[in-house]
Amino acid sequence: MSASPQQLHLPLEWPREPILSEYLPGPNAEAVALVSAMAAGTGEPFLFLFGNAGTGKTHLLQAACIAATEQGRQTHFVPLGAPGLEPLLFEDLERLDLVAIDDIQTIAGDAVWERALFDLFNRMREKGRRLLTAAKSAPDALPLGLPDLRSRLQWGPRYCLTPLADADCEQLLIKSAHRRGMDLNGEQVRYIMNYHTRDPASLLRLVAQIDSLSLCEQRQPTIPLIRRAMRGERQTDLAPSPSVSGTADAGDE
Repeated sequence: MSASPQQLHLPLEWPREPILSEYLPGPNAEAVALVSAMAAGTGEPFLFLFGNAGTGKTHLLQAACIAATEQGRQTHFVPLGAPGLEPLLFEDLERLDLVAIDDIQTIAGDAVWERALFDLFNRMREKGRRLLTAAKSAPDALPLGLPDLRSRLQWGPRYCLTPLADADCEQLLIKSAHRRGMDLNGEQVRYIMNYHTRDPASLLRLVAQIDSLSLCEQRQPTIPLIRRAMRGERQTDLAPSPSVSGTADAGDE
């Protein structure tokens, strides 16, 4: 029994690793430059990033570790907001070249965690390693119970990541789509900006959804397709469509 080309096209989507070049700096250029330097094994030994959700803190920490690993350095990314973690995970991390610790606010007030992080700071300093940290608030605004830990978190530069302006968000959409082999025209970009959340993380997720639908339907994005991606639709029906040669979305105006 033979299958049509439409049936053979499986809607598989592989997760993409974050890369530093994909982060559009906008008003955060100085902070991004320091993160890139840390990934390259130069620059500051300690760096603290903070800001609201959607400003790209996690992206930068993960991308820095990936970039450093690609250059032959040993790294580890620690998402403190993940369930099931224990303070013992900080043991021996000072042997690595770069450690990135995210969501520090989640352990504030926990004496065991705070002491473990404090001790790691000291060991990293003794070994001459680099430590990249992030939280939702600045170190002096975190409800930490250990004053010495608060002091350690302020050893290096601290940067508040700020949201991108609309023009930067538009460039983020265009460049992210282009990296995936898609072209978004001005009308499509304006449609997204008018009807979708504008923080970078949400926009990048939307581009991934558009890409998934576009790949399954083997065509460049249209506004009806973008509208469906914004509704969270995914192409999961592998049966042939009624008209393989047509390009219009069924039911869309």
